[in-house]
Amino acid sequence: MDVKIHESWKEHLKQEFQQPYFHSLIDFVRGEYTSGTCYPKGKDIFAAFDHCHFMATKVVIIGQDPYHGPNQANGLCFSVKDDIPHPPSLINIFKEIQNELGVSYPESGNLERWAKQGVLLLNATLTVRAHQAGSHQKKGWEQFTDAVIKKLSDEREDLIFLLWGGFAKKKSRLIDSDKHQVLTSGHPSPLSANRGYWFGNGHFSQANEILNLLEKEPISW
Repeated sequence: MDVKIHESWKEHLKQEFQQPYFHSLIDFVRGEYTSGTCYPKGKDIFAAFDHCHFMATKVVIIGQDPYHGPNQANGLCFSVKDDIPHPPSLINIFKEIQNELGVSYPESGNLERWAKQGVLLLNATLTVRAHQAGSHQKKGWEQFTDAVIKKLSDEREDLIFLLWGGFAKKKSRLIDSDKHQVLTSGHPSPLSANRGYWFGNGHFSQANEILNLLEKEPISW
């Protein structure tokens, strides 16, 4: 499996690609895809980077790992392919946007439209074995995606990081909050949302207010 990632990221991440852990990771992933069913499709593993280029990134949303059901994962966190039923967390994300911004609930759960506007939808783990949540964790993906977050923090300014839930909040240690805006809340999963930790967080309107202040184009959520 060759590493196919958009040119805009290659210069910034070339040191990671040369690390022993990354070579071991790619060998592991190649073996997993050869021996069984894994998600997303190989061509979509780095889709978050392909749709949102390094200098175009304005907002970063961090997920944990891909959906592990058939035809769901498309390489962007929380996103599913067109015509796929919306998973519970995505439903709650769309409900919050609907409540906050007064926009209609969308038909498609494909978030490529966000990525193309500068939203990096980054899962901490980029692959998963079918029907086995978390099966590719602790194989090297987290080291790689932590390096991505740190690189964005170090080399960019005025990014907006949306950290939802305990797992994502731990990534704040990688982010220079003097240079960037970090917004945190509970996770959009039903367990968290139904306890009052998600709805009403205002993150989508706040992100656009910040972008307006920075004289950047707001996101059409």
